[in-house]
Amino acid sequence: MAKVRLAAAGALGRAILPNVDAVVADARPTDPLLCLRPATIAAAARQFAGCFPGDVLYAVKCNPDARVLRALWAGGIRHFDCASLTEVELVRALLPAAEIHLMHPVKSRPAIRNAFERYGVTDFAFDSAEEMAKILQETVPVGLVGDPPLLGLFVRLALPKGNAVYDLSGKFGAPLGEAIELLRTARPHAARLGIAFHVGSQCLDPDAYTRAMALAGEAIAGCGVAVDIIDVGGGFPVSYPGMAPPPLADYIAAISAGVSSLPSGVRLWAEPGRALVAAGGSIVVQVLLRRGDTLFVNDGTYGNLSDAGVPAFRFPARRIRPGRPEDPEEELADFGLFGPTCDSADRMSGPFRLPADMQEGDWIELGQLGAYGACLRTGFNGFDRTELVEVTDPPMLVTPGYQ
Repeated sequence: MAKVRLAAAGALGRAILPNVDAVVADARPTDPLLCLRPATIAAAARQFAGCFPGDVLYAVKCNPDARVLRALWAGGIRHFDCASLTEVELVRALLPAAEIHLMHPVKSRPAIRNAFERYGVTDFAFDSAEEMAKILQETVPVGLVGDPPLLGLFVRLALPKGNAVYDLSGKFGAPLGEAIELLRTARPHAARLGIAFHVGSQCLDPDAYTRAMALAGEAIAGCGVAVDIIDVGGGFPVSYPGMAPPPLADYIAAISAGVSSLPSGVRLWAEPGRALVAAGGSIVVQVLLRRGDTLFVNDGTYGNLSDAGVPAFRFPARRIRPGRPEDPEEELADFGLFGPTCDSADRMSGPFRLPADMQEGDWIELGQLGAYGACLRTGFNGFDRTELVEVTDPPMLVTPGYQ
């Protein structure tokens, strides 16, 4: 069998290989190997879009790889939540017919102007009067102030701290009173006026959405103007070892219950990221050294495994030994991992459950890394080599509602 040709991460090659084990057996990779599952991503997109009672905007920051964006498009996603001009340019070049929304609450003036003038973006989020003024100044040409509004203006509403794994309450969002004033001020300039919020990433409490929508309902009641859209943001969770969220249906039910606090006719948007792509990616690393119950591997927190560091995410793990099938009855043990850099902080405590006889040269596949893996990779210490293949394997871990 000829050696497989591994595509460099970020390249646009389209070779699809049968499964991870076959790739490892044939290529014997010595650099980290990203394994992308486009069919899994497309299926998750179809499932979410089919359940959510509104428009689904993929949060591009979660994984901006071109293959991922194509898989999402194949799964029916037509709206994309961007945070920067670079993301806007990427989506527009790759998917010319996409609907793009610039939902970062604080943007540079050139980003606003170029997104609007060059790429046709008309939806913008903000959480202050100063940011709204920037948006209007950079998008409304002099002399055309009296023309019908073109913009979608979205007030980011502050939420109290919740119990999401990643709390996002400290940086963005206008308190209720300020949000009410912003809605009133924005209404004359908006073709569509909205409220946006974010309950936090990897939210394990479906009722957080109901509570946030009730607060949005208070803002609508207080502002006295028509609000067209509620953007419930992201936060939809996926499964990790030791972290099993409620099924997707519970989140949809909670959001549907929250609609009762809104005026009739208000549309819903959502901005899922992790929920659509996490299961669609894994990484294969190689053991460089074993020291007791710690394995030194060739990727780490400065690479594709950032979430395994300080956030202490655990990922599904399995050993790959080409030509030696794993024995389902063999003894397992808990391991911590060290990455390849010289920094002692490059540690992933896990624990990761693996065969007790792990040794140098073994490969380990770690799953649920389609989200916030490769996009957070750095080149620290020169460990920036990663290869990428597309495979047809099922995901390593299934989240309820995404089968």
